Amino acid sequence: YRDLHTFELQAPTRLIEWARGNRVCVAGYGQSDGNEILQLIPPPTLLTKETQGLCPERDFKVECGGFSERPVYSLKYVPDTSLLVTSGPPDSSLKVWQVSAEDSDVIKSVSTIATENGTGQSWAKIATISARAPWVLHGSRLDRVQITEVESRKNVYTAASRGSEELSSLAFLDCNLLLLCCATGRLCLADIRQPQSLVEAMPVPSAPCSEQWCMGTRHAAQGSEPSSQPVARLSSRGLLALTDLRKTSEFLALAKARVPSPGSGAEFLCISWAPALEGYLAISGFDGTVHVYDTQSWDSSGREAEPIFVHKGHTFGGAGGSRDAPLVTVHTWHLQKPRTLLSAASDGSLHVWDWVQPCGKC
Repeated sequence: YRDLHTFELQAPTRLIEWARGNRVCVAGYGQSDGNEILQLIPPPTLLTKETQGLCPERDFKVECGGFSERPVYSLKYVPDTSLLVTSGPPDSSLKVWQVSAEDSDVIKSVSTIATENGTGQSWAKIATISARAPWVLHGSRLDRVQITEVESRKNVYTAASRGSEELSSLAFLDCNLLLLCCATGRLCLADIRQPQSLVEAMPVPSAPCSEQWCMGTRHAAQGSEPSSQPVARLSSRGLLALTDLRKTSEFLALAKARVPSPGSGAEFLCISWAPALEGYLAISGFDGTVHVYDTQSWDSSGREAEPIFVHKGHTFGGAGGSRDAPLVTVHTWHLQKPRTLLSAASDGSLHVWDWVQPCGKC
C-alpha cells in the first residue's frame, strides 16, 4: 500500500457516497429503528489532489448525522444541493434528507416520495442528477421506473415496459439517456424524450437462471457521447462482461474473476469504473476483499483475469469482535486520486486505501 486509513462505524454499512466538499456519506442497513446516516470529513490527506507526505491527522471525523426508521439500502447525494435521497425495505418509497447548515450537526428527513402501487414492491434502486433540476431516477422493477423532481415530488418521466423483471442497477448516462440493468443481466436503454422507447442491449452470456448481475457505468469524457463509455456487468459467479452501447451485437470483452462461490445471495455485488484511470475497474461483494483489474488487455475469450491488486484489509478483523469473516458490502473510487478507493464491510469497518503502482504501469 501507498496509504491506508481505517475508521470503525457503529453498525454495518452498505453505502459510501461522495457529497459536496469532498465529504463522505454512509448509512446503516440494520433492521432496528436506529439506522445512522452520517456525513464524514475525510482525513486531510484525502482532501487535496496531490499526494502529501506524513499527516498527523489520519482519522475520519463525523460532521453531522441523523437516524432512519428503516434500513438504508441505497443512498445518493443530489448534485449541487444539500439533499440526500435514500431507499430501503419494506417498500419502494424514497426518503429525502436535508444535510444541516454549518450551525447544526443534524441530517433531517424533509419529505417522502411515495410510489404508485409501491406496497409489496422491493426497495427501489436510485440515481440522481441536477442537469435541469434535482431529479431522482428510481424503481424496483422494469415496469416501475420513473423520474421524480426531488423538491416538488412531481413525476417527470415513466418508462414504458411490458416486462416486470427485478432491477439491480440504474443510471443516468446524461440528462436524457437512462440505462437500466435487470437482476438477470438484461440491459435496457431509455430516452426520456421518447417515452415509449426502451431499447434492449446485448444479453449476457448463457448462465444459470439463479445467477444475478449488477452493472457499473462511467461518466463520459467532456465532448464525447455518453453511450461511448463501456458498461461493465458482474455476475454472482464472477463473470465480467464489457459492452459498447453503440454496438450491442457483440461484447467488447468477457472475463472471469477469481472469486469464491456465491454464498447466501448477491445483494452486495458491486462493480465500478475508476473515474481517473482509463480502463480500470474494481469488484467486491463475494468475501472480505476488493479486486482491481486493468481491462485494457481483455478480449472476448472469457478466460480468467488476473487482478492487479487485491485489498484484503477487511479480512483481518474489525469492529464488534465478530467471529464471522467480514464481507465487503460496497466500495467506491476517489473522484480525483486515480488509485484511491474507499470500502466498507459488514463488521462496520471503513477503509481508504491507495496501492503502489507496479513499475512500467501508468
